Parts: sequence; C-alpha cells; structure tokens
Amino acid sequence: MEVKISVCMAVYNGAAYLQPQMRSILAQLQATDEVVVVDDASQDNSAELLRNLSDARVRVYRNERNLGVLASFEKAMRLAQGDILFLSDQDDLWLPGKADKIIEAFSLNPEITLVASDAQIIDESGFVVADSFFAQRGRFAAGVLHNLLKSKYLGCTLAFRSSMLDHFLPIPKDVPMHDMWFGLVNDIYGKTHFINQPLIAYRRHGNNLSPSVGAPGVQKLVWRWRLVKNLLLHILHYSLKRH
Repeated sequence: MEVKISVCMAVYNGAAYLQPQMRSILAQLQATDEVVVVDDASQDNSAELLRNLSDARVRVYRNERNLGVLASFEKAMRLAQGDILFLSDQDDLWLPGKADKIIEAFSLNPEITLVASDAQIIDESGFVVADSFFAQRGRFAAGVLHNLLKSKYLGCTLAFRSSMLDHFLPIPKDVPMHDMWFGLVNDIYGKTHFINQPLIAYRRHGNNLSPSVGAPGVQKLVWRWRLVKNLLLHILHYSLKRH
C-alpha cells in the first residue's frame, strides 16, 4: 500500500535559505505527496519564492497576522492529508535518502508511531561544523522522565503517523516548543524509533537558537512545570473522552 507523505513547514522571513531546503525536500517526494507550508505573515519575499516553485505538491497558506511558530505548525498539521507527517524547518537541508529511510522504519514495525534521526550541523554558509547533533547534545533516549529533564526531540528530524494528531493537537500555548510536547506525548501513547544516522543538515545561525539555550535556571523550571501540567491535563482529558 502506497504511503502518502505530508511535509509540514512553518515559514517566517525564510527567504535566505528557503529555496535550497524546498529543493532538497521535493527531490525525495512522490507525485502524490505534499508540502504544506504556513507563511506566518513574513515581511520578506518568502511567499513569492514558494509560488515561483510552480510545483503542485506545494500548498501555501499565509497567516494574515503573525501567530507564532506553535500556531503555524499546528495549522500546517491540521491541513495535512498524508499518512505520515514530516516536520521541517525553513532553513535546513534534507540529506539524500531521508524520506525513504523513515518510511521504511514505519513499514517494518506498525507499532512505531514516531521516528527521529540524528543530524549534521551546518553553519550559515552550509559548511558542516559537526557530523552529529547528538554527539554534542548527548545520546538520544526516549522516555518521559529523561526528556523532561533534557529534551532530545529535535523537531526538524521528526516524522509521525497521522493517527497521533489526536494526541499532539492542540499544542498547548504555554509549552516552550512543539517538539518537546510531541516527544513527551508520544512517549506516553506511542512508540519512538531512533535512526542513528544524520538525515538532515541542521543549520545553526543567529535567528534559530533554541529557546532553552542560555535560558536562566528558573525559566527552565517554569517550562518543565508547564509541560508536566499540560501532560497531566491531556491524560485526564483523554481518559474522560474514552469513557
């Protein structure tokens, strides 16, 4: 049975790196796949660059006002029509074979609900500065407690079954990042598979630093409390819904 891929991307002033990223993605997709892009009221020519691709697989939606990364990713995910949803940032690059390797992992084990992978790290110019994200971040491990203390879920490497949308959405407005939320929720309700191989080139530059980098200790505690609170509320809501 053919699997339909939906790549979900939130874009904001992404013109500098958007075209090479889109090319790296589209080269790996089939004619029936799609890229769902939500432009979060960009002030540059991101929307024009996307239109100029003239590719029927690319569906572009533009927010009338800036809603932020969480709301934009959620909108893209709600609009996606695929069986497997891939998350993508606007400024990275997919390495050859990424889509096939991830789809193969899902196909080999029906119990897997989310797949993550390692990543190269590149700089603004595209030069590789580290061969492995997790060699710097620390070994990947699934599990609620482990990832509450230090999340290892890197959003731009994630793909998951569309059936998990019932759990992932809505994204609570007060969680620090969507990937932390998805990883923890999947640790409770699903099964994670990690591919110990870089499948993307993760671009690090001044505008994409994680909110947790350099954050004060008190702020990190507040974020973890918000994650725990929302997880407990979600578990309660889902339990009541089932009964």
